[in-house]
Amino acid sequence: MRGYFRKTILNKDKGLQAYVIGLALGDGNLSNPNGKATRLRITCDKKYPFLITKICKALEKLFPENKVSIVDRDKGCVDISIYSNHFEKLLGWKAKNGSKFVQKVNVPNWIKENNNYKINCLRGLIETDGSIYNDRGYTMMIFTSVIPALAKDFYDMILSLEFNPHLYLIKRGKTAEYKYSQQDVYHIRLSKNVSKFLELVKPEKI
Repeated sequence: MRGYFRKTILNKDKGLQAYVIGLALGDGNLSNPNGKATRLRITCDKKYPFLITKICKALEKLFPENKVSIVDRDKGCVDISIYSNHFEKLLGWKAKNGSKFVQKVNVPNWIKENNNYKINCLRGLIETDGSIYNDRGYTMMIFTSVIPALAKDFYDMILSLEFNPHLYLIKRGKTAEYKYSQQDVYHIRLSKNVSKFLELVKPEKI
């Protein structure tokens, strides 16, 4: 339990912080199950074992005194978890204030003001909520989110790096079984100069 509940060391490497923030904004979730320390849980598909290892190492480097845990889930996923009371300030949202959608999370301004930090954050976002695929012989990249502010930040960051993404809003019906599935979803797709973009960002999913 060492390092779970006390204020522990946070690595001051801003590039590393930006990467982990990207991971958390994508497939991360904050909770406070014991009332003492905030837990970040990042969900990852088991078909990406190298990405799972990469996420664990990033969290261990960000919080060198804290323990990283991996828990198997149904449907071929794992949860990668770590506790720290730095998370709410670092990420900009609260464990007990509802979902990321409800809290309208977005990318911190200090990341959006620096190209290196943008690239690291984009890497984390793509590795969690992004997809790289081939369409009729052409490489494509797409990022998906139900959070309007996050989708706009992703779009704007790519645009600021001199690429030309396209943003699409997909309207969903209100008869879906789950509330999350009823939210409109944003797709940001990059179809030109994708190889150049991926060489710059270097996401693990390539």
